[in-house]
Amino acid sequence: MSQSGRVRPARRRAATAAVLLLGTVLVLGGCSAEQRDEWSRLALPEPATEETPLIGNLWIGAWIAAFAVGVLVWGLIIWAVIAYRRRGDELPKQTRFNIPIEFLYTVAPLFVLVPLFYFTADHQEQLTDTSQEPDLVVGVIGQQWSWTFNYLDEEVHEIGTINDRPTLYLPVGQTVRFELESPDVIHSFWVPAFYMKMDVIPGHPNSFQVTPDREGSYAGRCAELCGAYHQSMLFNVEVVSEQEYQDHVDGLREAGQEGIIEPPIRGAYDDEVLSEENTGGDHE
Repeated sequence: MSQSGRVRPARRRAATAAVLLLGTVLVLGGCSAEQRDEWSRLALPEPATEETPLIGNLWIGAWIAAFAVGVLVWGLIIWAVIAYRRRGDELPKQTRFNIPIEFLYTVAPLFVLVPLFYFTADHQEQLTDTSQEPDLVVGVIGQQWSWTFNYLDEEVHEIGTINDRPTLYLPVGQTVRFELESPDVIHSFWVPAFYMKMDVIPGHPNSFQVTPDREGSYAGRCAELCGAYHQSMLFNVEVVSEQEYQDHVDGLREAGQEGIIEPPIRGAYDDEVLSEENTGGDHE
């Protein structure tokens, strides 16, 4: 092959790489500030509690470790492709093992797994620590297929149904402890903006606490496949000022929603079935 013939493919590859790089720059440059922030969080939503940095940093650290492993593995693959590419009709020298490479494969994962395990255990211990006295306690009951919220300090409640999504009100800047219970199957209490979720297990109460630090409306859901109407186990979270929180609690009291609901309670779907049966309605 002539010298010019070898140069042309190299130029084409360089031009292709330049076009891809330019396209990436243009795409990123066209993103909004909110989208760029989401990229910096690696797709995590905007945080809403004081505890989110613990999970956010662990999430980003895990991705960095994954990229490091990927770069190492791909680097070795590319090196092997180039160094041992076919030259003529003779095969490269065959060996049973390579001590340096096998040592690298043994030691390299330790540099990834040990720090990841350490920080995971450390952050998990901090996230599940409930030794600090909270400002308020909310009892959360996950039932098929909705949620019940008991404001234990105020002794009022809100019961959701399969067709009526409940709303959880929390005061900004105050530490809230969630006490989780289930009367039927395993659910999972998850508010994505809190970066925290925990299983709601029958006969095994769980608890964790967070401190919301940003007012706003957030979505909550069950993160555990819990039955036929799992997709209906949605709820809203409103992080509001202390006065708005108190006004909501007073509104529940005025609406007659006083007292604490104790599990087991009948599932929202079952209540509707019984209502239809008592009124002669048909239900498949």
